[in-house]
Amino acid sequence: MTKKIQVENLRTFYGTKEVHHGISFDIEQNEIFAIIGPAQSGKTTLLRAINRTLEFTPGTKMTGTIKVDGEDVQKTRDVYGLRRKIGMVAPLPVGLPLTIYDNVAFAPRSSGINDKGFLDAHVEKCLRQSALWDEVKDRLDSLGTKLSGGQQQRLTIARALSHQPEILCLDEFSIAIDPVTTMRIEDVLKELKKEMTIILVTNLVQQARRLAARTMFLWNGDIIELDRNEVMFSDNTKDKRTYEYVNGIFG
Repeated sequence: MTKKIQVENLRTFYGTKEVHHGISFDIEQNEIFAIIGPAQSGKTTLLRAINRTLEFTPGTKMTGTIKVDGEDVQKTRDVYGLRRKIGMVAPLPVGLPLTIYDNVAFAPRSSGINDKGFLDAHVEKCLRQSALWDEVKDRLDSLGTKLSGGQQQRLTIARALSHQPEILCLDEFSIAIDPVTTMRIEDVLKELKKEMTIILVTNLVQQARRLAARTMFLWNGDIIELDRNEVMFSDNTKDKRTYEYVNGIFG
């Protein structure tokens, strides 16, 4: 399998506080890769390190190497291109104060695309990919912020897809939406896997079990265990803490 992301000896810091303690792992192309672990384990910080948004927070730094398609993200000359390549979906839906259509068209317009025919087709494609098109196709000129919470989260996914990313990072996307909507989005992710690599940070261990091929258990900035799901969610984990965490004994 092709390695889409390679992380080697990554250490991250907020000021003098060290978040990751020299972690190393790979993510394969077109893989759904899950990251689980208790709060404050460094899951969100890891995503921000991969797409270089960690540097937006003053006082942060990282050492080690993160490569995307073999290129060191810290040495890339095209940071904006890197961020376009990596779509991000936050725990809570954050809609732009624009129409549904303009929310999805925002990124391609920002990159200089203004052809209405292309934008119409692209907006529809992204809304279909996020399982939202049938619910909003007759009101694309309505404000995105007027949608329900679950619809807004799917709109956030559509917006992340609008710049045609190769990697989609989801940071506890289901934390504020109902179980039915969660399952709909999970079905979407299974389809999107055919087109992109997906990193799924989740506090729901069963969601990781349902969706991912491999799961990484991150705790206090260290990788406790990383393996295929048939090992991670079995009685044969290499580390007792993994078994205890995925079975709800702690965390």
